[in-house]
Amino acid sequence: MTIERRTFLKNAVGLSAAYTLPALGLAQTAPAQRQFNPQPGAWRTFEVTTRVDILQAEGATRVWLPVPSVDADWQRSLGNSYASNGQARMGSDAVYGARLLQVDFSPGEKNPWVELSSRIQTNNRAVNWAAKKPVPEAAANLQFWTRPTALLPTDGIVRKTALEATRGAKTDAEKAKKIYDWVVANTWREPKVRGCGEGDIKAMLETGDLGGKCADLNAVFVGLCRAVGLPARDVYGLRLVPSAFGYKELSGNPASLKGAQHCRAEVWLKDHGWVAMDPADVAKVMRLETPQWIKNTTDPVVAPVNQALFGGWEGNWLAWNMAHDVALPGAQGPRLGFLMYPVAETADERLDSYSPDAFRYQITARELTV
Repeated sequence: MTIERRTFLKNAVGLSAAYTLPALGLAQTAPAQRQFNPQPGAWRTFEVTTRVDILQAEGATRVWLPVPSVDADWQRSLGNSYASNGQARMGSDAVYGARLLQVDFSPGEKNPWVELSSRIQTNNRAVNWAAKKPVPEAAANLQFWTRPTALLPTDGIVRKTALEATRGAKTDAEKAKKIYDWVVANTWREPKVRGCGEGDIKAMLETGDLGGKCADLNAVFVGLCRAVGLPARDVYGLRLVPSAFGYKELSGNPASLKGAQHCRAEVWLKDHGWVAMDPADVAKVMRLETPQWIKNTTDPVVAPVNQALFGGWEGNWLAWNMAHDVALPGAQGPRLGFLMYPVAETADERLDSYSPDAFRYQITARELTV
């Protein structure tokens, strides 16, 4: 981690000012730049299959698998089917309605397994910044998406950082742009972080260690938005297939999607409704798309991604849910910060979702012609 990346709070205002708001990031790209311009169009249909095998079952064992729970103008969650040598049933968490498959195995079952297949349809997203049309939304719903969670406090250093980042902004769109730019300028992709990160934004801001992965960096965006009253939420999901624009770091390998989990974000703007955001993927492209760590957003590899992911994303990805502080039904272990990976418990412990020795799972996808 280099000193030049640790700009943190004292440079936040200057860094945000270095970005321009006019046209909200839709400036013409230079001919030499890569292309990344997802636009809504034809729907794509996928079947996603998760197979779990518990290799070290001890006593009664349970498994929980996320199920697509989002229906919007960019995703349709269709049917599910499953098979197992345990007792399987569909359920959901009590607060966010995140759907899941819960499977209970008897203490004598030595080789617990479950296989879940889900069908979804996805579409690209790209907001039309020029078409301003007030979008109605229930006040209670918007208030829900501004409240703090265990890992997303909205007071203290989070609010202080948000106020610094948004200084001078007058509209909600301007605030969102300044926060997006602040996250891109001040955080970085840290490949050593396990999984998608934890999303403990208070610890990140207090230590100044702003390196992480998608569940960290997009959580910073969401937390800063909420701290200045902008409704925002994380969207937890999975990359399915390669990017149509050739970005390897924005792609999934449908033959093996273990490790393809990816968290995105949304912010609600009064003239546009829920708008797609993904500053974490900008950081990923900067750090990993080329052999060199790219340190600026004007680079021809980064510029089109930085532009498009403020207001859009590519539909080669499915959303599981938008849930925080998830209490798994029947679980002995603590609440989850988010539900994006398969989870399992034996009689003695919660297994490590990142450990193939005790908890083996495989996720695959195939695109369907319908």
